[in-house]
Amino acid sequence: MSSTLSTPLLDQIASPEDLRRLPSTDLRQVADELRADLIDAVSRTGGHLGAGLGVVELTVAIHAVFDTPRDRLIWDVGHQAYPHKILTGRREAMRTVRQEGGLSGFAKRTESEYDPFGAGHSSTSISAGLGMAVASEMDGRRNNVIAVIGDGAMSAGMAYEAMNNAGALDARLVVILNDNDMSIAPPTGAMSAYLARLVSGKAYRSLRERAKAMTRHLPEFMREGARRTEEYTRGLLTGGTLFEELGFFYVGPIDGHDLDHLLPVLRNVRDTNNGPVLIHVVTKKGKGYPPAEASADKYHGVSKFDVVTGAQSKPKANAPTYTKIFAESLVQEAHADDKIVAIHAAMPDGTGLDLFGQAFPKRTFDVGIAEQHAVTFAAGLATEGYKPFVAVYSTFLQRAYDQIVHDVAIQHLPVRFAIDRAGFVGADGPTHAGSFDTGFLCPLPGMVVMAASDEAELRHMVRTAVAYEEGPISFRYPRGNGTGVDLPERGSVLALGKGRILKEGTKVAILSFGSRLTEALAAAEDLEGFGLSTTVADARFAKPLDGELIAQLARHHEVLILLEEGASGGFAAQVLEHLARNGLLDHGLKVRPLTMPDLFVDHASPEAMVKASGLDRAGIVDAVFRALGTGARRVLQA
Repeated sequence: MSSTLSTPLLDQIASPEDLRRLPSTDLRQVADELRADLIDAVSRTGGHLGAGLGVVELTVAIHAVFDTPRDRLIWDVGHQAYPHKILTGRREAMRTVRQEGGLSGFAKRTESEYDPFGAGHSSTSISAGLGMAVASEMDGRRNNVIAVIGDGAMSAGMAYEAMNNAGALDARLVVILNDNDMSIAPPTGAMSAYLARLVSGKAYRSLRERAKAMTRHLPEFMREGARRTEEYTRGLLTGGTLFEELGFFYVGPIDGHDLDHLLPVLRNVRDTNNGPVLIHVVTKKGKGYPPAEASADKYHGVSKFDVVTGAQSKPKANAPTYTKIFAESLVQEAHADDKIVAIHAAMPDGTGLDLFGQAFPKRTFDVGIAEQHAVTFAAGLATEGYKPFVAVYSTFLQRAYDQIVHDVAIQHLPVRFAIDRAGFVGADGPTHAGSFDTGFLCPLPGMVVMAASDEAELRHMVRTAVAYEEGPISFRYPRGNGTGVDLPERGSVLALGKGRILKEGTKVAILSFGSRLTEALAAAEDLEGFGLSTTVADARFAKPLDGELIAQLARHHEVLILLEEGASGGFAAQVLEHLARNGLLDHGLKVRPLTMPDLFVDHASPEAMVKASGLDRAGIVDAVFRALGTGARRVLQA
């Protein structure tokens, strides 16, 4: 930790048990020290900052009141979980967060017993918590299960599915809604805090239970009327009628930064909880750090930064990002075609659609964290002659697979999928890696599947997707900056299912799909140095495949390398099946697929992940020599 930080109380806390030994009067100081330590740690490594700053007091209060890890604490997604990691024995290791070999940026079961459930995608906490609460009840235990979910995550249908189920089961589950943006209830203040404490307290809950017991002796129509009178009276005073209808006892809203409000409410819920409870806390993202408070979006995820000024140290890019090229290309096409609309799931900046939204606000739709809805919403637009582009990270597209199949593909609707973050994503690790999109899209009849090898190709693919109206079409592109190629003024419409040859040779062929093309060309140079004449081709399409190109490479080369930054079962699998079906493996062709390994790769730099997977220049060369035989390199070097 920083030698300039003074954290005398935090220094005494190696686990939440140490925190619980402190008097309540010390917890305000603990929170202040925790906030300072969090800022210092993230300033050194980069990572998620704003969300963690917003839940410092809440984290302290939860661990001070509940008996973690016996009481299960689940953080939805994990952006909020940095303070939790510091209090649960990982303070020193926080200086390694998101670094190779260091702590994960998310909750992770294998990392700590205080992380009972890991997640990189949002809106899963209530479902998981309900499973734990039911298991506890079935085992005869009385421990608490607490799920902390952000207001953004409450825009996903899965959260409401889980709440509906929890209410019906009358499960002993505490959901804490961290409302840092959504203003879904009246402002907090002394009166709302008083009411929250009152309705969560033993006296009120006891009185309510006695009243319920008395009403059991009333006729059914009067019993229901009494229940609704109590529910709506409390709803008028405190808000939360929606949650009551789902079967939850609603408490709040309360100030999530005021420990004098938080602690008694949490204690009341702990001591009286016999069914599902929702505690509504209102917080400020970036709380306590002025630069983050002033610009919550820019301090959600940060690179290394100067604590005093807040200035982030971002290296100057040599080329624009793929995300920006996509967005600018789509804006250009939309000026020429007023049927183009853009959809994203609460990711305007991440997908680049903030630029599209500035140009075409009425043609841009943020559907919240609701990828399933995004896809079917796009399908509806497509039925009416619009040209919807669903811009989504590869990892989040997985959540909408059923909708892609049933609502888009079966109906042959021309929905365009712009798949960002395809391939390794570095510090965000396996939960955010874009591994599976090619594999799960290729089996769908009528689906066109493309991958951009550079930013110019991406521009062509945007134009191609606009022009294609026969059914669904997708194109994938990686995170980060482009390769620096010259960009055309406007993209061209590509010939469907046709690749391109960039370098011709006679001995080895490398057929690349997507972002590894630059490495393929570099590997070809190395192979030429060994006297191995090498062809390099860009497939462009995984579906439909360029059968003519594949046949040419198979018939006129001894070795064929199939290269992709995706999981096994994707592009290479499509080509291998094509080779087998068409008898192109019958003449001794040595085919070697290079894909992501069959495991979830832990976070590291993208370069390290690519190298470890054998998808870099050296890995391609090694694959060629393995195909040729163990002595081939020795013979050629001699």
